[in-house]
Amino acid sequence: MLQFHLQPESHIPLYVQLRDQLRALVHSGELRSGDRIPASRELATQLGVHRTTVANAYAELEAEGLIQGHVGRGTYISGTPLKQFTPPPRTNGNGNGHKIRWESIFADERGDESLSRLMPEVPSNSIAFITARPSEEFFPVEELRRCCSAVLRADGRHVLQLGSSDGYAPLKRALIEFLRADGIHVRGEQLLITDGCQQAIDLICKAFLRPGDSVALENPAYPGAVAIFAGARVRMLAVGVETQRTGTVGLNLDALESVLLQNRVKFIFVTPDFHNPTGTTMPLTERRRLLEIAAHYQVPIIEDTIYSRVRLRGTALPSLKSLDQSGNVIQIDSFSKIAFPGLRVGWCSGPETAIERLRLVKQSTNLHTDQLAQATLAEFVRRGYLARHLAKMKGIYRHRLEAMESALEKYMPEETTWTRPEGGMSVWVTLPAGFDAGELLIHVRERVFSFPDVIFICRIPSPTLFG
Repeated sequence: MLQFHLQPESHIPLYVQLRDQLRALVHSGELRSGDRIPASRELATQLGVHRTTVANAYAELEAEGLIQGHVGRGTYISGTPLKQFTPPPRTNGNGNGHKIRWESIFADERGDESLSRLMPEVPSNSIAFITARPSEEFFPVEELRRCCSAVLRADGRHVLQLGSSDGYAPLKRALIEFLRADGIHVRGEQLLITDGCQQAIDLICKAFLRPGDSVALENPAYPGAVAIFAGARVRMLAVGVETQRTGTVGLNLDALESVLLQNRVKFIFVTPDFHNPTGTTMPLTERRRLLEIAAHYQVPIIEDTIYSRVRLRGTALPSLKSLDQSGNVIQIDSFSKIAFPGLRVGWCSGPETAIERLRLVKQSTNLHTDQLAQATLAEFVRRGYLARHLAKMKGIYRHRLEAMESALEKYMPEETTWTRPEGGMSVWVTLPAGFDAGELLIHVRERVFSFPDVIFICRIPSPTLFG
């Protein structure tokens, strides 16, 4: 019988402990390719844990290709155990010999965590509510092709050369006008083009945070931010997100004040509009109070507004950046949700001193964001294609949101509740007492293998900071 030593008192989730111990048994050679391991229910009983704990560990190992489940036959080790290190033999000069164990020199295991859980293989006959991204079936590819062709004809040699680290000038000018319509007045020195919001968070981490520094952020949180802060060894202080059926409220500001009072916090990370994953929107009074709290405790805010332009109903609210009179907010945004996520073009705006620091860090990271993508998007905006595309997509998303709400009303058990967001791409569903979302997901996965012609809905719960 396999021996595991789980520590319930540890801050490391039980499924992560189990996953790592199973992986270690394979790497040590104790478990070999073809060995059968206990069924999730059997192992859960043996360990005295919920079956979901085992199932989550198995799901991640299967995603890595280390184990494989076979309906009706069980789960087996599929990976080849890594050999123990031995001194390399002499070679004949062509590099032949023992292979290097790359796993042994990994600096950390950030690739094993939250982001990898968002990218599982989705069966072709399924509908997966896993990532918030636009519908590719409606991408205006022909309009984008025209823009790209026009850029290459008019300025091809320039855009294919190395460019400025802070961004392609015509795109920056377009974004300055873009932001002015939102009540945000910035100069070129206060704007930096990035490879999307993900890079903006990473640059902020590199520019301002050291291992052990603290950041206050929503719980549950955007998995991409969690992955970056965790990789940088930043201490994440969870502040709960309050949800209402109306989809309003957001960050619990009383809890935030308590966190700031008890800790030295370097940044507050918040998504006030259509928060991922709850879909909540922070009311105007709460936005003003958040700015007052940040100013009082002298803690700058990172405002993620990536969903703010995907408003489907209700009245738009001013962003924290537009309300900020003290220069305490760095706002990050991207074309990913309103146009083409694959182009990886975003931006951040903030005080000139902060943006200059971020520019220097970006210069040492990847020199600059892809110039052809920047130039093409600048032309896409200039021709009015973006405004027309966004207006069209809002209508489509509004219809889909209403269809989802109707389906929830019709099919979900009594006492199920969910937020009713006014926009964005997230709806937060709370199941009745006695239902376990993780175990429900396992049954859904099993069903697709048993009934391959059935279309099912798959929703992976977004990770919280406490597992």
